[in-house]
Amino acid sequence: MTPRPIRQLVPAFEVSEGAGVTVHRSIGTPALRNLDPFLMLDHFGSDNPDEYIAGFPDHPHRGFITFTYMLDGHMAHRDSMGNRGDLKAGGVQWMKAASGVIHSEMPQQTNGLMRGFQLWINLPARDKMSAPAYQEFSAAAIPELTLNGARVRVLAGAFGGQRGVIDDPATDVLYIDVSLPPSGRFSEPLDDARNAFVYVFEGDARLAGEPLATHTLAVLGSGDTIELAAGSAGARFILVAGRPIGEPVVQYGPFVMTSREEIEEALADYRAGRLVKAKATLAGH
Repeated sequence: MTPRPIRQLVPAFEVSEGAGVTVHRSIGTPALRNLDPFLMLDHFGSDNPDEYIAGFPDHPHRGFITFTYMLDGHMAHRDSMGNRGDLKAGGVQWMKAASGVIHSEMPQQTNGLMRGFQLWINLPARDKMSAPAYQEFSAAAIPELTLNGARVRVLAGAFGGQRGVIDDPATDVLYIDVSLPPSGRFSEPLDDARNAFVYVFEGDARLAGEPLATHTLAVLGSGDTIELAAGSAGARFILVAGRPIGEPVVQYGPFVMTSREEIEEALADYRAGRLVKAKATLAGH
C-alpha cells in the first residue's frame, strides 16, 4: 500500500463573486488553473450578512456542471427554465449547465452563518451541448457512515459500501465530507486513476505525514491509498476525486468549452438571448 503524497499545496485566497460575495478559491486560480476534471472550487463562509446577503443574481453557464454543498445556511435557486430549489444546511445541488442555463442563487437568511462549497466539474466535449439537468437533495437523503471513529457523508460516488445521491458517469466523481476526532486517523484505498484533492476547512491535519493547514487544498500525487491524521483539535475536510477527461479546456468566465470558436458562439448566443436551448430535467428531494 502506497499513500498518495501531497503533490501541490494551494492556499485558498479571497475573491469577490456574484453581487459582492466573498469566497475563498483554490482551484481556478493562477496557482491551480484546473485539476482535470475539476475547474473551480470556492469555499464560502461568513456569519456577517454584509458579506453574503447580495448573493449571486442571474448569471449564465455553459459547458460544465456546478455542484453546491451547503454546510450551514439557506440558499434559493431559480433558473431561466422554471426550476426552483431550496438548498438548506447539509443539502447538495447538482446542475448540469451543458448547452446553457441562466440561474440565480440567493440567500434566504438575513443573519447567522452561511457556509458551503461550490465545485465546477468539466463535461466531455460530446456532452457540452447536451440538454441541461438539475438535481437537489436534502441533508436527510445523504448517506452517512462511521468508519474507525470518522464520520463520513457520501455526497457523490461510492464509498464504504454506500453510494452518494449524485452520480457522474463521465468522470466517476467521489465527493465525501469527513469529520475526524482529535488525533483521529483516516486511511482508505484511493487509487490514482482519478485526480484527487483534500481541502481542510476545520482544524488541521497531516496528509501522508505532511502538515495540512485549514483553508488549504492539497492535490494528491501517485499512490493507492489516502492517509490523513487529525491534529489535537480534530479536523473536517472534503475529499474529492474524478477521472480526467483529457480534453482541451478553453474558459471565458462562466463558459467552458474546448475551442475559442465555441466560446465565441456561447458569447454570441448569450448576447442574442438564445443561450438557453433546452429545459432542464429536475430530480431530487
